[in-house]
Amino acid sequence: MDEQLDTSVPQTARIWNYWLGGKDNFAVDRQVGDQIREAFPDIVDNARASRAFLVRAVTHVAADAGIRQFLDVGTGLPTADNTHEVAQRVAPEARIVYVDFDPLVLAHARALLTSTAEGVTQYVDADGRDAAKVLGEAAQTLDLSRPVALIMSGLLGHVTDDDEALGMVRAYVDALAPGSYFIALDGSHSVEHGEAEKIWNEQANPPYVLRSHAQFARFFDGLTLVSPGVTSAPLWRPTEEAPKPLDVVCGVAVK
Repeated sequence: MDEQLDTSVPQTARIWNYWLGGKDNFAVDRQVGDQIREAFPDIVDNARASRAFLVRAVTHVAADAGIRQFLDVGTGLPTADNTHEVAQRVAPEARIVYVDFDPLVLAHARALLTSTAEGVTQYVDADGRDAAKVLGEAAQTLDLSRPVALIMSGLLGHVTDDDEALGMVRAYVDALAPGSYFIALDGSHSVEHGEAEKIWNEQANPPYVLRSHAQFARFFDGLTLVSPGVTSAPLWRPTEEAPKPLDVVCGVAVK
């Protein structure tokens, strides 16, 4: 992999950082981000709803299921309420491993490596599709014989072949102990979102595919979904009344 920071090609982590109001992005990222937002105005709401879902899901598995180990694959750039911050608010002893291979994310990894004194955070510089490498390095921080919460937020859409994506999920889940959780989220298909997908794949990197709720639900095959199952992110255990569904699909399941 080329570790050089390429500022000429828009990148996923930086565009999402822009939509979330961050400063770790470049003009090319903002340009494509604005084009996508013009074609699909809900994209910023999607980005915020995705982050809010992650906070609720991590809080649930830490507070209600007692999970103390987290493997966040496809971390993205640090922002508010990162996985370790949410988990360690509930359980200061929680251990978190982040995984990404974007050079800019690596450059900011130190912001992800803050931790409570009782807990641990670590960063693995690897392609999330290489489950064997990721799990091998994560095992230096996490005890894989005990339950782990596996997180793939905004990652599986970048694995555009369905069989490859399903195989990747299975490789991770099969390696985890019973009682482990799988938390996943991605964009879902609509006409407007499809136009945004087209702009993205013409200009940004890496490519992205939108899947229907039914296609996304296959990632949870063999697991027990937590209520309310596979749904739009704002509808997963909402904290507000009458949330508006968005074109972003999510689920939480237990092995």
